[in-house]
Amino acid sequence: MKKEIDVPAVAYRVEEAAQALRLSRSVIYELIRSGRLRTVKQGSRRLVPVAALQEYLESLSEGVA
Repeated sequence: MKKEIDVPAVAYRVEEAAQALRLSRSVIYELIRSGRLRTVKQGSRRLVPVAALQEYLESLSEGVA
């Protein structure tokens, strides 16, 4: 019996990114279209790197003084 290794995610599907940020899919797609959330493509699949979620969150706090 093989033991499964828990590998941390490095990228999320759009639906998973929406869950992680507690936003709707439509808001995530708007962020992608506006260039505020970086994604990568693998074949027909669009993925959101975990680092891109962090970058987006940091961009939100940059406007706060």
